[in-house]
Amino acid sequence: MRIVERPSPNYTARRDEAAVDILLLHYTGMISREHALVRLCDRQAAVSAHYLIDTDGLVYRLVAEEQRAWHAGVSYWGGVRDINSHAIGIELVNPGHALGYRPFPPAQMTALAGLAADILARHQAITPDRVLGHSDVAPARKTDPGEKFNWQWLAERGIGLWPRRAPEAGPSDPRPATPGRQEIAQLQKLLVDFGYEVPQSGILGVTSRAALSAFQRHFRPWRIDGLPDRETRARLEDLLAQRSVIGKA
Repeated sequence: MRIVERPSPNYTARRDEAAVDILLLHYTGMISREHALVRLCDRQAAVSAHYLIDTDGLVYRLVAEEQRAWHAGVSYWGGVRDINSHAIGIELVNPGHALGYRPFPPAQMTALAGLAADILARHQAITPDRVLGHSDVAPARKTDPGEKFNWQWLAERGIGLWPRRAPEAGPSDPRPATPGRQEIAQLQKLLVDFGYEVPQSGILGVTSRAALSAFQRHFRPWRIDGLPDRETRARLEDLLAQRSVIGKA
């Protein structure tokens, strides 16, 4: 794999010698690779990532992996708020939802799979359940890399998790009945167990719906509505079961 060096000044040391245990994927949300590179290397912009992958598969290294790049912003996963100190961030060139969101081309995905495999080999604390999207760690603010990103394809190559067996819901299926408070509280607990930050209130408020939407965007991208249903819960339970096996390995 060819990697082009394009150093960014936007980094600091990882805080408190934090272990690298998250791989965090983003899209650039800008009109071109060059616009993204300029911003990620602009000291005034104060943003960066460790790598950027162009649509043709060319990889740029912006920040050394041992350093803390500035890509996650205000975020949370599994009790951790300083995601930047724990994560390696990869930006994928894509205009994003505001500028003509489109699928990620095969060359870009192939390069990502190769780079991610190398990163996981170097940082074995990044377990499959900790290969995440920006929307997972910041559900109220972010939607990237979004529903057109092929998480299933990536998981089939050993990078990340994907549900194994879960009931499928077609677009014509009737909407589920409004869940009760106990059912919502149970789903909130499952989301927290997986890593999302949601209140344990039994009320389907804005924060819970944002987390549900983020989960669906990652693991059930054909219907993102932020509403609890049988399929969403089954997928979440399956992923938690997979993670429990990983923890025993």
